[in-house]
Amino acid sequence: MSGNPRLLELRQSVLKENDEKARELRARFQNAGVFVVSIVSGPGSGKTALLEKTLTALQPHSRVGALVGDLATDLDAERVARTGAPVRQILTGTICHLDAEMVNTALEGWKLEELDYLFIENVGSLVCPAAYDLGEDARVVMLSVTEGEDKPLKYPPIFHGADLAMISKADLAHAVEFDFPAVRRNVAAVSPGVPVLVVSAKTGLGMDHWFSMLAARSLAI
Repeated sequence: MSGNPRLLELRQSVLKENDEKARELRARFQNAGVFVVSIVSGPGSGKTALLEKTLTALQPHSRVGALVGDLATDLDAERVARTGAPVRQILTGTICHLDAEMVNTALEGWKLEELDYLFIENVGSLVCPAAYDLGEDARVVMLSVTEGEDKPLKYPPIFHGADLAMISKADLAHAVEFDFPAVRRNVAAVSPGVPVLVVSAKTGLGMDHWFSMLAARSLAI
């Protein structure tokens, strides 16, 4: 791509427009007092399961909502909506990421001041979402133990922009012989200082810590 000046110029223009819209969104979120967390990962890492557990746990004392991105179906949004939280689906067609304009459009008519937390579940990809700011306060990059320890080394850009690296499906770690020290080293190698949290939405491992971080409106460990 770098060898074609026209394509490079187009990409720069697209990202500039996205960044401008993201700044508008961030100001809008801050004015409304809503804490916005985006969750990115490859397909099948457990984003939706985490979101279901999170919305259920927060609702007794907080007002929560979610935007769910997918290429073609609203199956994940239907799952998340069963928590009772307001949920909106973003269908991207052939586009493998959400952008700030998609988020802005999905929020039309939504009174953000009526929310304490807004979660954005991105399309399943460790490549495309890396360059697109959505105006979020914090970005979680999720990696399941079934994907292997080398994902941070293979997809460094997505980890560079992370506020938290979450290792999911920890209940399967023994079965797949997952190496936790190795993945921590790999995350640190590509993004020094990014905290790593190990969770299992199925067993509840690490979830209380996750909820405490959200309560503090900080993803620092």
